Amino acid sequence: MTVTATRTGSPGHLLTQVAGERASGVLVVGGHPGGAVFVLEGRVIYAESPAAPGVGELLTASGRLAARTWQNALDLGTSTARVGRLLVEQGHLTQGELELCVLGAIYDAAYFALSPASAPVEFLAGATHWLGPVVHVDPAAVDREVNRRVRLLDEIFPDARVDTSPVAPVPRPPRERVTLTAPQWELLVNADGQRTPADLALLLGRAGYATIQELRRMAAMGLIELPEVRPEGPELVRMPRTRGTAVDVQRPVVRPDGPAVPVITGARAAAAVPAPAIVAPPPSIPPPPEPAPEPAPEPPPDPPRHWPADETSGNQPVYRPPRLARRKPGARLPKELAGESPPVHQGTDEVLLKRIRTALRALR
Repeated sequence: MTVTATRTGSPGHLLTQVAGERASGVLVVGGHPGGAVFVLEGRVIYAESPAAPGVGELLTASGRLAARTWQNALDLGTSTARVGRLLVEQGHLTQGELELCVLGAIYDAAYFALSPASAPVEFLAGATHWLGPVVHVDPAAVDREVNRRVRLLDEIFPDARVDTSPVAPVPRPPRERVTLTAPQWELLVNADGQRTPADLALLLGRAGYATIQELRRMAAMGLIELPEVRPEGPELVRMPRTRGTAVDVQRPVVRPDGPAVPVITGARAAAAVPAPAIVAPPPSIPPPPEPAPEPAPEPPPDPPRHWPADETSGNQPVYRPPRLARRKPGARLPKELAGESPPVHQGTDEVLLKRIRTALRALR
């Protein structure tokens, strides 16, 4: 088996080159989702991808074959690449059914493997698939079908994020009445925000491309949520600023007797001039009077009696209010806490009010 070096390029272009040389082997395409295309003497005999169900998944998930029957064929024919032939010889499938299933799997997986414009590609000469040669497809026809499917998806909804992101239905439809097909209903019922289109295709036994096609139609109708767009560059993380560190700051200090004088603080103060220059006022303006000396600051008051002496925060005491004694519901306050009752209002002197009203009328 000859192995070529891995290189980055167009998978479809390399497949055309391999077909022109009539080589046999497998074209391995890296990236996401990636895949593999098996060729025999320049003709495509099978293709597989993690995003597309294979022949076994399509036959068992749809109920056409029992899982035990498929596993028995794998055990007997994998080593000799005769799995497909055994299914036909044992009467589980007809030749037409097998060919139709293999053709669908080839075109389905080839879309995911050959549609990227650039991907890491490697060719392993001499490798063959365990299913065996069932059909032989022209690589040019495969490449044309891949390009047609890419254009069709772009016409439906030009957003490739729907193809690989987990499917989540919108909480509320964008319109009052929505019409869904049977495949769309199955996808909407089984979409839980965790399953990707590939998971839904494997769960329902449907082709990966057909699943993406229906999901793009629902995305165009606004029935599924679109994944968020993440920036390509590295995410910037803002580090918290450390408190208490010195930062060089140069700010002007405005003086009434002259221009602004810069003041340097922090680490740059050591390298600054010891005595800054003093600018004299102009001769036409008399010097301002000297300010009166500021009075000495008063000493801080003594802490209240209820401040504990052993509880401090730095250099300042911490205030702790006294605890009130608990009382039973409905109990009266003690006399020392009840306080004096408010003064009783004596009423209004009506005679005085009548005299004031008579005096005001006389002034008119």
